[in-house]
Amino acid sequence: MKKINDVTIALLIDGDNAQPKRIGSIIEEVSKQGAITIRRIYGDWTTMGMAGWKELLNANAIQPVQQFGYTKGKNSTDSALIIDAMDILHSDRVDAFCIVSSDSDYTRLATRLREGGLYVTGVGEKKTPEAFVKGCDRFIYVENLDVQEEPRAPERKQVTGKRGTSSVKPVLSSLSQNTDLMRKLRKAFDIAKGDEEEASLSIMGQALRRLDPGFDPRSYGHTSLSSLVSALKDRLETRREEKGNAVMVRFRG
Repeated sequence: MKKINDVTIALLIDGDNAQPKRIGSIIEEVSKQGAITIRRIYGDWTTMGMAGWKELLNANAIQPVQQFGYTKGKNSTDSALIIDAMDILHSDRVDAFCIVSSDSDYTRLATRLREGGLYVTGVGEKKTPEAFVKGCDRFIYVENLDVQEEPRAPERKQVTGKRGTSSVKPVLSSLSQNTDLMRKLRKAFDIAKGDEEEASLSIMGQALRRLDPGFDPRSYGHTSLSSLVSALKDRLETRREEKGNAVMVRFRG
């Protein structure tokens, strides 16, 4: 197993299908997984649609790749990106790929790279078709990259009593009523616990990624799985092991 600093990544960006304003956040997020040794962006740089990217290329050391649109209405950028990706795959220069696009046309590319033994991260908007999301080992929604802080404590609502007196009641979180979230957590818990009654939080996190490459605590307003689980204390309970300091999780009831 390589250390993070030893993992090399090829970052390939579909310039027709990504937003320039988020490139800094994307690079920062992907860099948590390893060193980005190849940075390329594909598009027709003769068009006005690519103008927003130009001033960001040097600042982020991204190499532009020119791809003319030979037929009106047809996107040839994906073909150029796919060809380059296969060349890089067979050159054995990187350990992982990151494809920045919300286009389902890259689904087969993602699965082919994984067949070749490489780790594949996708980055795109929440409108990205599920096929591409599932085709990656991990999928990062760009909307989540805008989340910087932990959610505030539940707000308290003023309630008027029968005699006109007021009392303060907390507004309950809707997280535990999110059936899709709870179903994913239950499945991951069952995988992680094996024959035990509780599961390691870190192993649950790995199981969640396998079940849903697009799973991200930030989609639910939390910056970490630990924070998300803590917010679900009406459904989950946690304890920290004395030896090893691992966090263990179990469902209540």
